[in-house]
Amino acid sequence: MTGPDSVLVLVWIGVIAGPLICFLLIRRLLRSRRIFLAAVLGAVAGAAWLLGVWAFLVEPATLTVRHVTVESAEWRGPPLRIGVISDTHVAAPHVDVARVERIVARMNAERPDVVVLLGDYTGGHAAAGARPTAEQAEILKGVEAFRGLRSPLGTFGVLGNHDSWFDDAAIAGAMTRAGVPVLENRAVRVDRPGAPFWIAGLADMHSPRQPPLVSGTLGEVTDGAPMIVLTHWPDPFVDVPDSVALTLAGHTHCGQVNLPILGRLVHASRMSERWACGLYDEGGRKLFVTGGVGVSILPVRFRAPPEIVIVTLAGPSGT
Repeated sequence: MTGPDSVLVLVWIGVIAGPLICFLLIRRLLRSRRIFLAAVLGAVAGAAWLLGVWAFLVEPATLTVRHVTVESAEWRGPPLRIGVISDTHVAAPHVDVARVERIVARMNAERPDVVVLLGDYTGGHAAAGARPTAEQAEILKGVEAFRGLRSPLGTFGVLGNHDSWFDDAAIAGAMTRAGVPVLENRAVRVDRPGAPFWIAGLADMHSPRQPPLVSGTLGEVTDGAPMIVLTHWPDPFVDVPDSVALTLAGHTHCGQVNLPILGRLVHASRMSERWACGLYDEGGRKLFVTGGVGVSILPVRFRAPPEIVIVTLAGPSGT
């Protein structure tokens, strides 16, 4: 049993045993006429129980479909509806193959023009060889479930750090079987009738072969058609030039826990604190960071619900 699974077991024990223990303590306090203390204990325990149930059991199992419009001076042609899926983390708590299939169906219902996958399809941190055969098979089957995605302009993907740690070649192979090209420092031209564009995918920052190479990848673009950059991490955005219409990233999980007042306590990388979640405009350069679907380290989400996103990319004033 993995660490996150163990935490989830403890959560379930607390959900079941906690109210009983609290009831016995409150009854004892009431019998000794300590009414105020009993009331305080009941209120605190009740709030903690509700928050725990929501953060560990309910919110991580939900799915939000976020709609975002991005106006970019670098975009030409009619608006493009981009379906974004990231950080599914199959075999971690809350995400199995069946859930990926439901997410695929929900994305198809949004009828995007193109779909992009932003990495971390694997749950856990261990290499493939250190995992049970059944778990390896589940992860690869979860990736292959992306073959059900439907969009007229296709589906494109990049790899994330969990994929590199697991077995990036195996994940890339599963994506190929699903009909999803893996863009590792590679750009492809999408021949949209009357309005072609480029999708450039960057390598994972933990790739065993090469780091993300922004300038080299964009050097593959051979004409003046607009460019979209895919990266698992938001960090490479520091090197993305203003000639790119939009950069899309995942990895951050929107902090996974977003507390009132205190905000996000954990940041997944050096630049994740600056670009943690949502849409950013850096002097006209556009970045959107999705919170993704799954969980990592702890099986919890609080005020950072799992999401898939429809990004509508348009020129200025929707042109």
